[in-house]
Amino acid sequence: GVAGCCAKTTTAPLDRVKILLQAHNHHYKHLGVFSTLCAVPKKEGYLGLYKGNGAMMIRIFPYGAIQFMAFDQYKKVIKKQLGISGHVHRLMAGSGGVLFACFVFVFNGGVTAVICTYPLDMVRVRLAFQVKGEHKYMGIIHAFKMIYTKEGGFSGFYRGLMPTVVGMAPYAGFSFFTFGTLKSIGLAQAPNLLGRPSLDNPDVLVLKTHVNLLCGGIAGAIAQTISYPLDVTRRRMQLGAVLPDSEKCLTMVQTLKYVYQQHGVRRGLYRGLSLNYIRCIPSQAVAFTTYELMKQFLHLN
Repeated sequence: GVAGCCAKTTTAPLDRVKILLQAHNHHYKHLGVFSTLCAVPKKEGYLGLYKGNGAMMIRIFPYGAIQFMAFDQYKKVIKKQLGISGHVHRLMAGSGGVLFACFVFVFNGGVTAVICTYPLDMVRVRLAFQVKGEHKYMGIIHAFKMIYTKEGGFSGFYRGLMPTVVGMAPYAGFSFFTFGTLKSIGLAQAPNLLGRPSLDNPDVLVLKTHVNLLCGGIAGAIAQTISYPLDVTRRRMQLGAVLPDSEKCLTMVQTLKYVYQQHGVRRGLYRGLSLNYIRCIPSQAVAFTTYELMKQFLHLN
């Protein structure tokens, strides 16, 4: 939970700009990534870059807890049912059956965590899309009340859930496949340059920390490129009544068609993608580093 909060806070300005660009906020729709990053502090102050981050912190802490708990439970089931054992990084060597098993518990754990924390993501997006002087929601609690009373009760909190769940499949699949492939090739071709003995088992080679983070960043970038249109669809659907064209974005297919017809591929389905590339490596670096520090702090090794 702490690792997730640190990672999300580090990249919060990029996340907010991505949301503004994805849904074509009328204040910034004529700007690009870097010009928007400069324009937001001028218009809304530097804290404007962190709008919605409070809701993200409330969401990401239980999300991390649920995710790790679910992953652990699904992993036990897979080990018991399929007889697969060993560390997760050993499961990503390239074998179809092993990769599938790894993907199953990652996907199911992710879906469990997403469903439980999705309303907080909805509120965060609504808050992040607001611009100074045009506030519809006064805070997290007010946003919850407004969405519940004005948008059909609890169902209003789950707009965009379908593209979120569907998008997890290609994202998780390609992310683990790419990381596993890069790791196996790296250790096979340049073991002395890229690898080091594992601390708990000197006979096993693992990637050096900076190489591991780089491979993770590349894997994340490729996976995000493939699944990004579904992320744009999710954000559009989550914003709902906030957007003037919300009646044209009621379902996943409807939204995909509308964005493509109105804005095309580069300025529609992939608008803001470059931010994901920029935030990918620092986000993973902070998350992994904080996670390792917390494990040591809590004596979990």
